[in-house]
Amino acid sequence: MKILFIEDDAIETMKLQRTVAKLPVKPAIVEAKNGEEALHILKSGDDLPDVILLDLNMPKMSGIEFLTVLKADDVLKYLPTVILTTSENRADLLECYRIGIAGYVIKPLKYEDYESKIQKVLAYWSINEVVKG
Repeated sequence: MKILFIEDDAIETMKLQRTVAKLPVKPAIVEAKNGEEALHILKSGDDLPDVILLDLNMPKMSGIEFLTVLKADDVLKYLPTVILTTSENRADLLECYRIGIAGYVIKPLKYEDYESKIQKVLAYWSINEVVKG
């Protein structure tokens, strides 16, 4: 499984890497610091990720702006995108689902809870059939 992880916070990136390192089968993770970098990665090759984990609050291009561009693309719109955020803002939640996300996960404060949520998200997407191109 290949994951595109879009996150500008180094601590959050380390948390994901630490969580993935404990998995029996480790997915490949491609990291992007913001939406612009992620779009460049997605459009530069044909080896698309199986799932995108996306933070909402980022510099240059917010998660919602990234989603809007992603879902307007005839090929990229099929990539399942799971929001991974601290935002409990209902307007953000509704807008993300309106645009077409596959899930919305609130990052918990405790690392053990974070690890549990990430493991469940990755387990689900490792068995789910996805549309590519």
